[in-house]
Amino acid sequence: MDETIAWLQDRPYYSGQVETHRVAPGSDASTRTVDLPDRLDRALEDQGITALYDHQAAAIDAVRDGDNVVLATPTASGKSLAYTVPAFERALSQGATTLYVAPQVALINDQEETLSAVARSLGFGTTVTVDQYTGRLTKQEKQAVRDRRPTLVLTTPDMLHYGLLAHSRRLWDWLFENLSMVVLDEVHEYRGVFGSHVGLVMRRLGRMCREFGADPQYVCCSATIDNPIQHAATVTGRSPDSFTLVDDDASATGPTHWLFWNPPEQSGGHGARRSSHTETKRLFVDLVDRGYQTAVFTRARQTAERYATDSARDLRERGEHDLADGIAAYQAALSNERRQELESGLHDGTVRGVWSTNALELGVDIGGLDAVVLDGYPGTRMATYQQAGRAGRGQEPSLVVLVAGEDQLDQYVMNHPESFFEGSPERAVANPHNDQLLPAHIRAAATESWLRPSDEAHFGDSFPGHVATLTDQGSLDRRQTSDGLRWLDAGDGSPQHEMSLRSVDDREITLVDTSRDERIGGLSLGDALRDAHTGAIYHHQGTTYEVANLDLRRDRATLRPTRAEYYTQVRHEKSMVVDDDREEKRLSTCEDVTVRFADVTMNKQITGFERRDSRSGEVLGQEALDVPETSLETRALYFTVPTDLKQRLLAADGSFPGAIHAAEHAMIALFPLLVVCDRRDIGGLSTPIHPHTDRSTVFIYDGYPGGVGLSRTGYDDIEGLMAETASMLADCSCSDGCPACVQSPHCGNGNDPLDKGLARELLDTVLDTD
Repeated sequence: MDETIAWLQDRPYYSGQVETHRVAPGSDASTRTVDLPDRLDRALEDQGITALYDHQAAAIDAVRDGDNVVLATPTASGKSLAYTVPAFERALSQGATTLYVAPQVALINDQEETLSAVARSLGFGTTVTVDQYTGRLTKQEKQAVRDRRPTLVLTTPDMLHYGLLAHSRRLWDWLFENLSMVVLDEVHEYRGVFGSHVGLVMRRLGRMCREFGADPQYVCCSATIDNPIQHAATVTGRSPDSFTLVDDDASATGPTHWLFWNPPEQSGGHGARRSSHTETKRLFVDLVDRGYQTAVFTRARQTAERYATDSARDLRERGEHDLADGIAAYQAALSNERRQELESGLHDGTVRGVWSTNALELGVDIGGLDAVVLDGYPGTRMATYQQAGRAGRGQEPSLVVLVAGEDQLDQYVMNHPESFFEGSPERAVANPHNDQLLPAHIRAAATESWLRPSDEAHFGDSFPGHVATLTDQGSLDRRQTSDGLRWLDAGDGSPQHEMSLRSVDDREITLVDTSRDERIGGLSLGDALRDAHTGAIYHHQGTTYEVANLDLRRDRATLRPTRAEYYTQVRHEKSMVVDDDREEKRLSTCEDVTVRFADVTMNKQITGFERRDSRSGEVLGQEALDVPETSLETRALYFTVPTDLKQRLLAADGSFPGAIHAAEHAMIALFPLLVVCDRRDIGGLSTPIHPHTDRSTVFIYDGYPGGVGLSRTGYDDIEGLMAETASMLADCSCSDGCPACVQSPHCGNGNDPLDKGLARELLDTVLDTD
């Protein structure tokens, strides 16, 4: 692999891009024997499994001992055997059922194939059967699954919510009466709004198990995160003390060469660098041409599609037509058949290279690749290691190249490789106690089984208050029975179908391509006001559109294809109301700085938008917009600037509003160092004077109604976040602020004002690092 890396550095486009080269050593497998029923032992041997890794055996032992288990080991470490063995043992001996839940149907398809192969190998007369129950089945296929009564049912959280719990007494009593184990695969994916919803679905599942006299164990499979036990407990509703953690990977691995590859700065400076897409494409084409089966992970579907096409063209221009035919794009919008075709091609080697979104990050079996190239930092260490884990064939050397973008987090990783390789992984957070989500799930629970006062154990301290409100609204019907107080759903509809698990905004704006009079997608109201306002440039599946009209009376945006060589960015104004201060503390480094965690309401008014040149970013023009103000009730951390420090910064040669604005931008940019999230999941506001504090104040808030635990994590480690931010500002070589330190592409004020120097002085002062 060293020879290949030297060859890449000798390519004509190379000019000192490798910032870091580290080698993660490989390891030999550590296995041990586990006593298994003879039929299961022979079935596993038929699949080529003759021994179990130590971590698989440890997880199986914990399940046999009655513990809930979190298995947090890397991609391709064989986590599935940790639940396969006990699920099959219990099905064989007791006829017990297992419910397997995964966030994506592609993963369910993969698991169904693997588990079914083991079931078939059990031989004639086995009572162990495997079926998936997802939204892709026809009505007749769903009926057939229920008639077969499989012992292992594979489903998504969405179908558990819509299809199983909603009909638990009438159609699924056989499953719940015998339910012995619940498997939550990729539990780290259940975070934010989605994780908060799933946590509430799991609490409803717990209620139904109680109704049927079942008490299943939970086996949760996770990527490496900072809080695997706490997160599994949050999602499942079980006590953290009930979980055993298994996180020591004993599988065989080869050495992994890591390259941190930083595109060169463009002429003119200002933090602009050569496109990470362009650099990634060059590396990808060279690696495929050299014989390496390679995957690129990129953030956007249209990027994957475009650059897969461009890469194939480049290979054809080199005369490599066979290799070009083996290049593809993989993303969630593909048909099920196409995804399976690509997965098989990657496994058998006929697909030589793939550009993928994080859809391929999940544990679908594609075998081991020779190389992985990351087009931009994926946002978290967790996602980076998940994607990098696709590289590696047994104990052969593999290559992972991280190609940086020009923004703050990417450049921070380039400048602080030790933070990436030696730092702690991020936390995964969810908030099943979100008051914006709870009422709908309480109503759904009332349709599944009447509510009782004891259900507070499932839904938390706010349960009685929500029940009282729903009763007053006429959504619940209060009954006094001989067994005590009960509540039933009083509505005619289906609360389950009235909410989506993957969003909190039920109002959807339909996007229509007027050239074809065809619906091409939908956006939440908030996203539509930002991205699909009248005059906006909108990209979809490789086509560029201009929004001709956003009609909020009909919840419809009409779009027409365009060849515009500019993009649009909204301008907005924000205000923040502090509704309730929940906690407060003072910085240990500066007693004059108070940090609070609070319930807040953020009011946002989009005032207009800018047209900016696609290449230079230069403003070409501005237009006003007349759209409704939106409000977001959420949670935030905020801190105040001491009066004497404010006066000192005001007297300096610079802009005090620019200082707090730049500090806000920089802290938000580095927020994913603490918690698994996207940078757009966090919002911020800085103001020279706020009526609630009567001081200069910086707010950082969750971008979701009710909050999902992001700002809570920031509050808990505010000094660490400030220190990382100050370090990033010190490392950046620009003089006035650039995309690598304080500028944000999402700023509603056009990154004005910003003062990097005073922001650094502000943070250094409150951290007492002067």
